[in-house]
Amino acid sequence: MSKRRSLSDGPGAPGDDREKSLAALAAEIHGCRKCPRLVDWREACAADPPRRYRGEEYWARPLDGFGDPAARLAIVGLAPAAHGANRTGRMFTGDRSGEWLYAALHRAGYANQAESDHRGDSLRLRDAYVTATVRCAPPANKPTPVERDNCLPYLERELALLDRCEVIVALGAFGWDGALRTARALGAEVPRPRPRFGHGAEVDLGRWRLLGCYHPSQQNTFTGRLTVRMIDAVFARAREISH
Repeated sequence: MSKRRSLSDGPGAPGDDREKSLAALAAEIHGCRKCPRLVDWREACAADPPRRYRGEEYWARPLDGFGDPAARLAIVGLAPAAHGANRTGRMFTGDRSGEWLYAALHRAGYANQAESDHRGDSLRLRDAYVTATVRCAPPANKPTPVERDNCLPYLERELALLDRCEVIVALGAFGWDGALRTARALGAEVPRPRPRFGHGAEVDLGRWRLLGCYHPSQQNTFTGRLTVRMIDAVFARAREISH
């Protein structure tokens, strides 16, 4: 893998262009209303939240990615949670999955702190970028194929702009599928037969190395299907590959 890396791009350097382009893409994502079912659901969740969140102002819009524009690691999940990122305005923020993910990123040296509370807090990522296949909270966490396909161009454009990215960690089978579809759309040769998702699975896609990780959902973390040691091993491998 390439060893290219510098976070010291000066004014007017490619890093500035990358950041501006990602910001422009984020603004476009925030205004998206392509999927009526998802629009209705994200707004309904905000209008009638659980008691513990009543009085909070929900983001209730599609979510852009979050992190370092010069990242060598991209993390691809499924979609925002209805009362997590749909509420807080940041991917994997405001729910137990996010607590697991950002704590792991902190232990791996990718985050300056282990907590992610809301879009405007002090969390910063270095060398990592967190995004998802679908940008709106779906009912029962199950986007339809049409909704997935409506959203994939946003992930394609994000990964194209993350031109220093070398490793993609896919959280769960849906993130794995989205990463493979996106890589293929961007010109990568996806091996045949199509690589199957599994925790610790690894695929060479040319420009990127794709790693599989069980999603840090409560279903996986409460049952012990995903442990701290397991998620830490994935990010340690990501470090090893991208150095």
